[in-house]
Amino acid sequence: MVKRVAVLTGGGDAPGLNAVIRAIVKTAVREYGIEVIGFRDGFKGVLEKHVTMLSEAEVSGILPRGGTILGTTNRDNPFSYQVAEGISRDRSDECIEIIHKYADALIIIGGDGSLSIGYELAQKGLKVVGCPKTIDNDLAVGQAKTFGFDTAYAFATEALDRLHSTAESHHRIIVLEVMGRYAGHIALHAGIAGGADVILIPEIPFSFDKIIEKIDDRLIHNKRFSLVVVAEGARAIDGEMVINNYVTQSSDPIRLGGIGEVVAKELEKLTGIECRVTVLGHLQRGGSPTPYDRILATRYGVAAMDLIAQRQFGYVVAMDGDNLKPVALAEVAKGIRKVDVKGDLLSCARKIGISFGD
Repeated sequence: MVKRVAVLTGGGDAPGLNAVIRAIVKTAVREYGIEVIGFRDGFKGVLEKHVTMLSEAEVSGILPRGGTILGTTNRDNPFSYQVAEGISRDRSDECIEIIHKYADALIIIGGDGSLSIGYELAQKGLKVVGCPKTIDNDLAVGQAKTFGFDTAYAFATEALDRLHSTAESHHRIIVLEVMGRYAGHIALHAGIAGGADVILIPEIPFSFDKIIEKIDDRLIHNKRFSLVVVAEGARAIDGEMVINNYVTQSSDPIRLGGIGEVVAKELEKLTGIECRVTVLGHLQRGGSPTPYDRILATRYGVAAMDLIAQRQFGYVVAMDGDNLKPVALAEVAKGIRKVDVKGDLLSCARKIGISFGD
């Protein structure tokens, strides 16, 4: 019987994390009479034993708040934990021992990195349930949005709305760089919603000649400005992804960034039209979650607690149409879900004249 469950948030923050924590605590206490504790700052908090009790009082009022009251990190993998500069060791057994000391099971709210760690810990006997979280919408579980995604691309859409007026006023090309890592979901959705003329995504390597064809076509029709949305993982046909820096102690050490500046400089050189670039960066992660993300996160939190109470461990909750279902944690380890380049959404974008640089 599960008497106490532990919760941690791992990886990058996303709007809706607090809504999940709140739903877990309320469901645990009200529905099942189960206590909840939280480990602060992901797996670092486990190994350093930073624990806090989570009662209904502690989660009161956090539904609309961005970030996570527990703190998070995309480092400190217990299977490769840095103990000194350049030195790491496997502390996974110690991690499991500590969790067992405080709780009967663990809920991990995280993306592919944190949930992959959860899968490995489950293979070693830990009772784990996962809640999928990423603004990138790229988890290989389910087909619906992960919470945080709706808020992220809504903000990017608003940015495009604002950039549209200044681009039109000054007859410029404005490039908007958005997050997404190796998948183009944010760029695609925001680009369509925000009226972009060109969308560049990792799934479709682009040619500057094709982008210029689109810009020239707009000039012919007296459209003297253009909006280009570029995902941080996009690359030219003959180029590579632009890497900002490396974080060696992270489970995902590559930090992308800078492709927007590359695209803007090249387009200005080739067209003679003044170009500007805006990089949204972590603005997409912050702020209050949209109503959609609050509801989705709440549903995930309730569903995760239901799995714990039913002793269905080794699963992550995922969308199946309009309903939630448990999916094996092993599915997360299969890789990320990229944009379907033959899917209806991308086809729709092409039919209304959006160029993908191919």
